[in-house]
Amino acid sequence: MELFEVIRARQSVRAYQSRGIEADQLNAILSAANQSPSAGNLQAYQIILIREQPLIRELVKATYNQDFIAQAPIVLVFCADTERSGAKYGEAGRRLFCVQDATIATAYAQLAATALGLATCWIGAFDEKKVVGLLGLRTGLRPVAILPVGWPAESPPRTPRRSVDELMSEVRRPTTESARG
Repeated sequence: MELFEVIRARQSVRAYQSRGIEADQLNAILSAANQSPSAGNLQAYQIILIREQPLIRELVKATYNQDFIAQAPIVLVFCADTERSGAKYGEAGRRLFCVQDATIATAYAQLAATALGLATCWIGAFDEKKVVGLLGLRTGLRPVAILPVGWPAESPPRTPRRSVDELMSEVRRPTTESARG
């Protein structure tokens, strides 16, 4: 698929086939995430791969029982690495830059999965402390997005989007002549 087709095709899918994902497909998704831009090229994020269904079912509980996640053959948890970014950028790195890095990587992974014909759903609603404990994350890793990945078992209707005119505004500085008015 061409890039703009992939962007238009991406949508949240909440039903997955039992069919597995091939190693080369998973590698393509992870490689795409690895190509995402990051602050200072620190790549201040970690991607946790979960394949074991018992662990995925436990993760469902931490996502306020979003049961459809358990249908996916794999789940990727994108974590901001606060220590990695904070070491270079201080508080802004710990609080913001690493979160941006992890979310950009998530978006690249979503687009790669879509290009492969796979489906995803960005999960942002979860109990952070439960996810940290469940996955045994080290200090400094903060989960920011959970991405179930699988073959779609549904084709949901497209959701409406705001018009570009509605979501964009332009700021212009007054010119010297217009400021004298």
